[in-house]
Amino acid sequence: MSALTEIDPTGAGLNADALARIAPWMDRLVAEGRLAGLSVTVARRGRLAFARACGQADLARGTPFTLDTVTRIYSMTKPLTSVAVMQLYEQGRFQLDDPIARVLPDFAEMRVAVGGNRAKIETEPARRGITVRDLLTHTAGLTYGFMEATLVDAQYREHGIDFLAREGSLAEMTHRLAALPLLAQPGSAWNYSVATDVLGQYVAALTGRPFDQYLREEVIAPLGMVDTDFHVRPELMPRFCATYAYDRARQLKRFDDSVETIFARPPAIASGGGGLVSTAADYQRFCRMILNGGTLDGNRLLGRKTVALMLANHLTGDLASMGTPRFAETSYTGIGFGLGFSVMLDPARAQILGTPAEVAWGGLASTAFWIDPAEDLSVVLMTQLVPSSALPIRRELRVLTYAALDD
Repeated sequence: MSALTEIDPTGAGLNADALARIAPWMDRLVAEGRLAGLSVTVARRGRLAFARACGQADLARGTPFTLDTVTRIYSMTKPLTSVAVMQLYEQGRFQLDDPIARVLPDFAEMRVAVGGNRAKIETEPARRGITVRDLLTHTAGLTYGFMEATLVDAQYREHGIDFLAREGSLAEMTHRLAALPLLAQPGSAWNYSVATDVLGQYVAALTGRPFDQYLREEVIAPLGMVDTDFHVRPELMPRFCATYAYDRARQLKRFDDSVETIFARPPAIASGGGGLVSTAADYQRFCRMILNGGTLDGNRLLGRKTVALMLANHLTGDLASMGTPRFAETSYTGIGFGLGFSVMLDPARAQILGTPAEVAWGGLASTAFWIDPAEDLSVVLMTQLVPSSALPIRRELRVLTYAALDD
């Protein structure tokens, strides 16, 4: 954890005895067979107050889960992509309410689903273009094929809209997406979606550089996230973990191998919405940069006002007022959304411990993080259980962490 140099709960304003309760909680999750392995890191005031791993990264091979275990972070990729977009915003390349069609002309004449059936969807013209802000806040009218809730979701599956596919290209996938109807009028509803993948192509088109190259050179490398990439480099494969899911008997079964895995080779499509692998140490560096207002170890990725803008709620209310709950990464009530993160509006309404204006997100395999600027606190949970709704571990970890605050 090179960015955070001492393990000192008391010096970080945390009660050591209360914070120590996280360890037996972790051990129980593993001993009861609910998780194969996990790690938790808690940092406050620039100090690493808690760092522990337990269990197995690969049950069949007996590989231990450590603080250096490389995990699939899936949707925790999205905040890094959002930082890349906002770097270009700071350079004057666009305004947040610019239509993306100025850069990605395939999105110039969008239509919105209003009815029909699977054989024929009825549509109407979009009342306005999709903007950059719409993509950053998931209000563009896009969706995910895995939702399996609407006719538009079905269209995504039928047309192979999958940005984690190992064939094709980011430009080609985005082109195919633009030919499909939107789920809602742009700006009218919050719906979790492939929007951040489209932002990857937006970055590529604006800069003339492949998106993965831009992200590595302008975000990942300046942050010193040395183990973070769109695939697991050969020298990191011994530290890579398997992913698990529950079978019908609620027993862990392998979902993706730690050796025979698509993540062992570079992808054809660099998914800005879910393609990265990373470690606890690397992601804490990203969190620290956000808490520092855009800088880390002398490297300035963003200005502090830009970071503040990203952390603000950009919805007219909370997620519940703008979306239909069909996705489990977060509570809908009392939670808003900024430019790449969920934003805590009201912990009482959200019914989870937290602080107004904290930001958070997670990934498909139950990884999670949150950043609390008011408390100068960041927490990173790494594990590999699909789907993220399988266990309430994020809420449980919040209780254990916030209960340890002394000052």
